[in-house]
Amino acid sequence: MRFDVRWRLQTLWVLVLVLLVSPATAQDKSDKKDEKKKAEPEYFELMKAFADTFEQVERNYVKDIDRRKLLEAALRGMLLELDPYSSYISPEELARFNQSVEQEFGGIGIQVQNDPRTGRIIVISPLPGTPAYKAGVRAGDIIMNIEGNSTENMPLSRAVQLMQGPAGAKVKVALRHMGEAADQELELTRETIRVKSVLGDSYKSDGSWEFFIDSPNKIAYVRLTQFGRHSGEELGEVLKQLTTDGMKGLVLDLRSNPGGLLSQAVEISDLFIESGDIVSTQGKNTPKKPFKATKDGTFSGFPMAILVNRFSASASEIVSACLQDHKRAIVVGERSWGKGSVQNVIALEAGSSALKLTTAAYIRPSGKNIHRFPDSKESDEWGVMPDAGYESKFTTQDFREYEEYRRTRDVLRQDGPPASNYQDKQLNKALEYLRGAISGAGAKPEEKKAAAGEAPTAASKNA
Repeated sequence: MRFDVRWRLQTLWVLVLVLLVSPATAQDKSDKKDEKKKAEPEYFELMKAFADTFEQVERNYVKDIDRRKLLEAALRGMLLELDPYSSYISPEELARFNQSVEQEFGGIGIQVQNDPRTGRIIVISPLPGTPAYKAGVRAGDIIMNIEGNSTENMPLSRAVQLMQGPAGAKVKVALRHMGEAADQELELTRETIRVKSVLGDSYKSDGSWEFFIDSPNKIAYVRLTQFGRHSGEELGEVLKQLTTDGMKGLVLDLRSNPGGLLSQAVEISDLFIESGDIVSTQGKNTPKKPFKATKDGTFSGFPMAILVNRFSASASEIVSACLQDHKRAIVVGERSWGKGSVQNVIALEAGSSALKLTTAAYIRPSGKNIHRFPDSKESDEWGVMPDAGYESKFTTQDFREYEEYRRTRDVLRQDGPPASNYQDKQLNKALEYLRGAISGAGAKPEEKKAAAGEAPTAASKNA
């Protein structure tokens, strides 16, 4: 039996190897034929070493092992040798990964976290228009049980798993409103929840976002939390409405945005520039590929400021670098993360797991380097730097105060956000620039159109 296991493992790796080395273009076959002949014996020896190790562990390790866990550990270890961004996505992790990319899931529509004071799950905010919102779930509600399972000391992941499910299915939740002693039993019907990635400054009482942060000067404020499947579409719709409402300046906040889909970074950049390179990618087996802007659907006629910080990465850096290089926007804040690589998601096991593999690097329009390599120094060129005179660093305390302030404004309340004396120095710097540009002081040609009262324009690409 052990011989059979070993034979099957080795046969499997031989088949994998054949698949790895056989696909090739005609050019590959002519140029690399001799190189492959030399490399194949080494590949077979390496695969054999893997199979032998697997078999020895299964036969002789002191305790029984789970083959699946062992294989996944081997895959993760292999990818760990490459770079921090390549990874194996297990079947258990794949659903969460897809949710983050697709921006939707079946659920009841609440943001939750563990409450250390009660040891239970607390509602941070209901999402407007969702089953929870319609049923009267409020910020601060304590979830006491889900489907009869007490939430006392329940891991957050388990609570989310119980509340999520296919649209149309029902789920029973017992919760306790803040300041009340009795629990309320709710039976909610799950719906497909689309998580918005384009947010404003605070919720209005009707559940919509307030995007104008300086109403007298018609300056809008838009936060982009990630680059998901629908981010470009969402932002286009918001910009159309803001244009109709007379927007004269825009702050695009990309702080702590970890990135996402390259296609969405390209689409969002294209909303603001009419021509030229947005970004270029180049991989080991692919030539340099530039992504070009198109004039149709461009929103212009108003000045822009982009906020970035040390956690703005990847797609955030593509957008901020593009608009900075084209002088469409100034960049305010602090140097970004420095991730100039592109990952492809490759399906494994008939789509039940996946491989996120770095396959290319991206290059900003100016040709400057974005990627921060392991040996990069502060004096080296990497990331996206704020424009001269617009650098504003956050200390650790600044971050804590900002996050606390943002949490209070991201909660849906009937009476609106609470009053606060907090001053966001990075945002204030951006607003200072935009007010000057709108008034015409030091404005660029495009900005002078806005100062003269010429309305921003938008074509129909995103209609």
